[in-house]
Amino acid sequence: MKVHVTGLGVTAPNGLGAEAYWDATLAGRGGIGEITRFDASALPARLAGQILDFDAAEHIPSRLLPQTDVSTRFALAASEWALADAKVDPTALTDYDMGVVTSNASGGFEFTHQEFRKLWSRGSRYVSVYESFAWFYAVNTGQISIRHGMRGPSSALVAEQAGGLDAIGHARRTVRRGTPLVVTGGVDSAFDPWGWLSHLSSGRVSTATDPRRAYLPFDAAARGYVPGEGGAMLVLERDSAARDRGAHRVYGEIAGYASTFDPPPGSPRPPGLRRAAGLALADAGLTPADVDVVFADAAGVPELDRAEADAITAVFGPRGVPVTAPKSLTGRLFSGGGPLDVVAALLSLRDGVIPATAGTADVPDDYGLDLVHGSPREARVATALVLGRGRWGFNSAVVVTAVPG
Repeated sequence: MKVHVTGLGVTAPNGLGAEAYWDATLAGRGGIGEITRFDASALPARLAGQILDFDAAEHIPSRLLPQTDVSTRFALAASEWALADAKVDPTALTDYDMGVVTSNASGGFEFTHQEFRKLWSRGSRYVSVYESFAWFYAVNTGQISIRHGMRGPSSALVAEQAGGLDAIGHARRTVRRGTPLVVTGGVDSAFDPWGWLSHLSSGRVSTATDPRRAYLPFDAAARGYVPGEGGAMLVLERDSAARDRGAHRVYGEIAGYASTFDPPPGSPRPPGLRRAAGLALADAGLTPADVDVVFADAAGVPELDRAEADAITAVFGPRGVPVTAPKSLTGRLFSGGGPLDVVAALLSLRDGVIPATAGTADVPDDYGLDLVHGSPREARVATALVLGRGRWGFNSAVVVTAVPG
């Protein structure tokens, strides 16, 4: 059974909607700038990939505004856009034939911290009853399910930057087990003062002040990443179900998926990313020679970039496949990063073009990478491999392939 992608919804720092995001990405327009949610002038890192043009009241029913974190609002809007893109009317389908699988790494950070502030400064009677679920990692799955009457198998996964790919992989599994349609993806946001300090505690956030030079994956001058917010949601359907309802468009197939975990610190065994890539290709029934582009995890941290370069060259050989990281325009979106890369990969299949890795200009020769940078590269793209790594050892890989029209 094949699982097709029939709808895309994007909330990204450089574009709302899949086409707006894609146009900005190919044009090299980024969404990284000085954080504006609070006064960060005294902090060592002040650049973030913020979504500045999203008015929740335009996209979310007013009754949901008091009970949702900003990340849930992004997820609800992106899901709505993905369903509209797929021309799916959930009221016309059987409720138990539709599921929701999402990933979230931060929970409802901003909402929760507002309520904590009320608790500490005014007392428990002032804490919103909605805090009971608005903070929770699974809330996006629940809210999307309720909003669209999707009562089929649903779940939520947490694996930091790898989690969004895990959600897509599990959604594919859910479709293959018998649920005809699943909404899936990941979204994150943690840009209140407490959330920002949590980002900084990783020790991996770039302290650069120039947005164009702050996040440089695989560059000799790489000095950390820029946190971003947002992500993407996708509509996955069993191929026969999409055909039966007359789906007007298929972006591609989720052809393979795998996840691995790194060995403990100090172990002589290698990190698990290479194995995840190999297992995903095997799951798709493909070989490295079939892959036309790799969308890298691209940590922007020198030792992590080198480890990923080693994994890619171990699978494909030195300069054996084009590699790109368009997330350098948006920052790392945590659970939203993988799904946004899958959207970019699917649009690369559609348009025959590989987006560039913005900012990066000087790739060390010993990385052995054919990194696409400077400008997009036109190419025949029929198969793409998307990689994701989460802190504490998560690795995931998704293979997407073109579907003959």
